[in-house]
Amino acid sequence: METMLPQKQAEEAIVASLNETESEVGGVREEEKELQDHSGFSIKNLLWHGGSVWDAWFSCASNQVAQVLLTLPCSFSQLGMLSGILLQIFYGIMGSWTAYLISVLYMEYRARKEKENVSFKNHVIQWFEVLDGLLGPYWKAVGLAFNCTFLLFGSVIQLIACASNIYYINDHLDKRTWTYIFGACCATSVFIPSFHNYRIWSFLGLGMTTYTAWYLAIAALVHGQAENVTHTGPTKLVLYFTGATNILYTFGGHAVTVEIMHAMWKPQKFKYIYLMATLYVFTLTIPSAAAVYWAFGDELLNHSNAFSLLPKNGFRDTAVILMLIHQFITFGFACTPLYFVWEKVIGMHDTKSICLRALARLPVVIPIWFFAIIFPFFGPINSAVGALLVSFTVYIIPATAHMLTYRKASARQNAAEKPPFFMPSWTAMYVFNAFIVVWVLVVGFGFGGWASMSNFIKQIDNFGLFAKCYQCKGPAPPAMAAAPPPHHHNH
Repeated sequence: METMLPQKQAEEAIVASLNETESEVGGVREEEKELQDHSGFSIKNLLWHGGSVWDAWFSCASNQVAQVLLTLPCSFSQLGMLSGILLQIFYGIMGSWTAYLISVLYMEYRARKEKENVSFKNHVIQWFEVLDGLLGPYWKAVGLAFNCTFLLFGSVIQLIACASNIYYINDHLDKRTWTYIFGACCATSVFIPSFHNYRIWSFLGLGMTTYTAWYLAIAALVHGQAENVTHTGPTKLVLYFTGATNILYTFGGHAVTVEIMHAMWKPQKFKYIYLMATLYVFTLTIPSAAAVYWAFGDELLNHSNAFSLLPKNGFRDTAVILMLIHQFITFGFACTPLYFVWEKVIGMHDTKSICLRALARLPVVIPIWFFAIIFPFFGPINSAVGALLVSFTVYIIPATAHMLTYRKASARQNAAEKPPFFMPSWTAMYVFNAFIVVWVLVVGFGFGGWASMSNFIKQIDNFGLFAKCYQCKGPAPPAMAAAPPPHHHNH
């Protein structure tokens, strides 16, 4: 079997270059040679060089849920059970659709560039380059701005989550000190060159989130309902939309879609991977959030980290430690595209030496560290990022870009990817994309932005910037949802 591997992969590499013109054969030969170097069967290979369909699936699934698992019960308490489950399914499907659009645009860009004999051997294609190639420099600027800010804050959230979680194991140090320590640890991610190299990590990461999700569900059921538990949500509009935007944020993990796709040997297979990943993620997010909400009800409004309510025992400590390691991995995931952008800016992207690149990448980590210390609000920052950044990066920009790229009949005829079998007409795709743009603009950015920003400002008023220990024990300051008057009628 092992001798078969190199040929098989080399064949795939040839098949993968879609239009084999004469000028491309040189490129294919090089790829083939490179693949044969990589496909010698070894441990390093097993852990390090991933580009198969499975690798992409693991990357997507493990990247989609990390610390969000811990904030979803809080969102459920803001939304109520029914809305919580429905919105998860709705945004999950919408997220998969826009990930599909991104993959279509990527294939289109790559096909057009390869017709012009551009080789991407040492170059990682990124989303803003796709926008640039298909729609011009203005789009590139917009895509770059949103994507980078989103990834920056994505990394910030991972750091905050690290501190927030470790505090539940060891509270001798306050959360701010933990943030300092983890900032230093996470800075080591500068040594990982690209997404090919996350193979073993994304596999482990998925195992960790799966464990944590089922731990949350089972621990909540074993614990049973707390005394006098109330399930009043949804009560306030502000809270309703804050919760909804957190869910939008959960399924908006594909700012790194293009880079994961580029790390595959056959990127055209990516289309359905994201949907499969999302379906798996549903089995993690829905049972755990529903169970924890069932057990603790409205208490969750003041506890954005679900760990804080569950009894301390070995299982919980295991879950916390696994989540910590996972956050570390997700930090790498969110940061790697930022490193790429930064390398391209300073012209170091083609450098072979890992150490030189690692040095060049360090300035990216510093601002992330800084922000994590200024805004340690674990739950609210997710919703704010969701409303202001994810809404554009992940939903509005891809949908609009797709509509604009294929607005001419000629572009539609020469499209690298035809519309999918379940939506055969271009008109239907247009209508659906327009719906996404309007919906996310109004509900996600409009209402969601208003709700999550007012919640965020409330947190700053309560805890101040540079808060030493956010939502720790002690006299709890009034959170957004001061207990609403109890409802006497049952729904």
